[in-house]
This record gives sequence, structure tokens and C-alpha cells, in this order.
Amino acid sequence: MLLTERTSVMNFENAIRGARNPMNSWDRMDSTYDEKGNYILGENDLDLAKRLAHAGSDHRKFLRQIFVSVDITAPLYGWKEFDTYKVGTVANSTSTMHKIHAKPFEREDFSHDRLDEGGLQMLDATVAYLEAERVKFIANKTDRQSWHNMIQMLPSSYNQMRTVTLNYENLINIYYARRTHKLAEWHTLCDWILSLPYAKELICIKDEA
Repeated sequence: MLLTERTSVMNFENAIRGARNPMNSWDRMDSTYDEKGNYILGENDLDLAKRLAHAGSDHRKFLRQIFVSVDITAPLYGWKEFDTYKVGTVANSTSTMHKIHAKPFEREDFSHDRLDEGGLQMLDATVAYLEAERVKFIANKTDRQSWHNMIQMLPSSYNQMRTVTLNYENLINIYYARRTHKLAEWHTLCDWILSLPYAKELICIKDEA
């Protein structure tokens, strides 16, 4: 399971203006904002952006200045994979260390969409154990044994939300490295990437070549 929420794409105007700095071609900028505040690339700017995007990472530095912020909820096993992409990305996560006991444990706290009946039974048993330990910890927070039991028994299917900041260059790398990955969460993330403004022209560049 993977959920993306509250997506914001920022700095298109500055990135495109910077892309024109090497040739002092600012007078050819023809992009505008629509009534919703979205930056709409004009014909000249889109043509330049596409040519630079296809020219290679040395030429498409402006893509590193198009920023994306999104809240992603994913299981811990998915975040272990995502943490490969640490260069140029920032993430603030909800805390299991501080808040693991803040609410009752339930099945929906865990990714289980591909479990069979036996797997669901095992998950339910683990959830029941974690909840029992949580109740013990709430009753006596000076006894840390129940807290350690929760932390060390927490399955990697536990869902965690992180607010993530990336850029379009990161997204090119993620999309082509992970779109055929066997982990289903990557497919959901790649579908989200395709929904971003000008993803076809500026991110799916190998498909367009």
C-alpha cells in the first residue's frame, strides 16, 4: 500500500528563467499563470525545456530547481527501498519512537492488501499482541519493557507517513529505476509521478526520445 497526498509543485518560473541564463534569452520567455495559479509553459519555454531535458543531466540542471513536496504513506519495507534516494531529497517522518503508543493498533495501520488468509491471521495476532503491550505501557510508562516489545515486534508492513521534498531530476531517476520493480508500491509511486505537470515532456524523457 502506498498513498500520496497534498502534492505541491513549485518554482517552475524560476527554473525556466534560469535555464535561459546561459544564452541570455529571457526575452523569449512566453509562459503564464492560469486563473488557478498554475504555471503554464508557453511554446518557446516548453521547447527549450524539452530539448534540455533530453540533452542529459549536465544540460538539464533546471530540473533540479523544480521542487515537489508530497505526503507519502507507505510501509516500512517500502521506505527502506526509498531511502536509496537520499541525494537531493528531504523527508520528515512521523515518529514510532515517540508516538507508537498514541493510538490503538488495528489492521489498517499495516499494509496487507496482498496477504492471503494465513498471512492475515498472523497479522491479526501480531496486532493483538502489540495492542496488549500498548495498553500495558499506557498504564505504567515507567516500565519500558512493553515499549521495547512494541518497537522490536513492529512488522515492516507498518505504515508510516513522511513529508517528502524531491525535484524533477530525482523523479527521472526514480521513475526509470523502479517502474518495473516487483514491489507494487513503486508502481503506485510511478503512477503519481506521471500525474505531475509536464511529466510526459520532462520526466518520461526516455520514452519520448
